[in-house]
Amino acid sequence: MKTQIKLALAAATMTAMLAGCATGGGGYYGGQPQQPYPNQSYPNQNPPPQQQGGMSKTQKGALIGALAGVAAGLLSGDDATERRQRALIGAGVGGLAGGAIGNYQDRQERALRERMAGTGVDVVRNGDNITLNMPSNITFAFNSANLDPQFYPVLDNVAGTLTEYNQTIVEVAGHTDSIGTDAVNQRLSEQRAASVGNYLMSKGLMRDRFILTGAGKTRPIASNDTEAGRAQNRRVEITLVPVRS
Repeated sequence: MKTQIKLALAAATMTAMLAGCATGGGGYYGGQPQQPYPNQSYPNQNPPPQQQGGMSKTQKGALIGALAGVAAGLLSGDDATERRQRALIGAGVGGLAGGAIGNYQDRQERALRERMAGTGVDVVRNGDNITLNMPSNITFAFNSANLDPQFYPVLDNVAGTLTEYNQTIVEVAGHTDSIGTDAVNQRLSEQRAASVGNYLMSKGLMRDRFILTGAGKTRPIASNDTEAGRAQNRRVEITLVPVRS
């Protein structure tokens, strides 16, 4: 519950501060844009951001990055993780304890870094959790939840690693950029998470290990003011959490 409270506070803070930027300069568009941002220049004669009453794109990017760091972790929360842990232990999957947890994740992280090298998938370690960041441009066509067949070999390697290291809970979370309505982005993020999760489960992995969830556009890791930032936000993350005894 403490984790969920922290996430709620971080999200509320980011929403409030970014909302305050919407009336200022710097190219931020409030609301729910339905089309890509129009061409717009940012002439040097514009007043400094502090005189406009808003924040610059750099400041907003730093804020988003900082709050994304605060909010890092499972989207599904502690309760869902604990339910999966109980189910796995009940199914005979042994839990880990003490120093064995870090050692186990060290070995799994090393295996994933070797197998994901050159694929475009980032491997990020956060404490005892390991997250695979899969940009949508290598996993899906634009505005589609159908997996790109060229990405199957990468997911096959992920499935192989998860088979070898089976003492983990697997959360698959979809994320989008800010273009489009909340409802459309939420649905797309859930569909993409389901596509990745169902593919992995089709390789013989236990369904009880998986949590499939979508965050829509609520968890950006970069500014949505630029195409480069939006591309970073369009992603699927697979987070591996050790089963604790």
